[in-house]
Amino acid sequence: MAHLPDHLLAGYRSFMNGRYAAESGRYRSLARDGQTPETMVIACCDSRSAPEVIFDAGPGELFVLRNVANLVPPYEPDGEFHSTSAALEFAVQSLKVKNVVVMGHGRCGGIKAALESSAGPLSPGDFIGKWMSLIGPAAETVASSTLMTQTERQTALERISVRYSLANLRTFPYVKALESEGKLTLFGAWFDISAGELWAMNRETGDFERPDEARDGI
Repeated sequence: MAHLPDHLLAGYRSFMNGRYAAESGRYRSLARDGQTPETMVIACCDSRSAPEVIFDAGPGELFVLRNVANLVPPYEPDGEFHSTSAALEFAVQSLKVKNVVVMGHGRCGGIKAALESSAGPLSPGDFIGKWMSLIGPAAETVASSTLMTQTERQTALERISVRYSLANLRTFPYVKALESEGKLTLFGAWFDISAGELWAMNRETGDFERPDEARDGI
């Protein structure tokens, strides 16, 4: 009887014979000395948009938090369970990361659900519906636009949600303080799954731009 699905075991064997064999020294060093990533990435849990793959990151290089639609809730130390806030606190306070990147992506199921729920709740007691209510006002505004197609509305909200999460990050006192001191920098990004394109948010204007095009002057 297999203890894990066969395809996972096959992948593990490939990992051990390939990447681990090539980087075993790095893994041993990380195990001995601990992790010191400079960047935290807050991304969606969608299986098509893994930050480590997109940024070709090695072990120990990124501290990754993934949740539905890459959302950051506002600072609310109310005694409830807050996994996203706990991971953020650990990354910033304990690991002392220098950068936090909120990365959205195209064709996000959570964003689609938010747009659909603007016409009515998803279902009573639905976790997704409650979670996506974090961007409820923006979803209602975007969904009501008659000047955009459905695809355009979804892309718009995917990018707006990144700006929402960045604004919520700044409600955490230690994030705001470290950013003002120049010790922490916040970034926004959006990844187009179908084209493999990465768009970075201009921190001055809020617009999303292709980093390679901005560098080449296109």
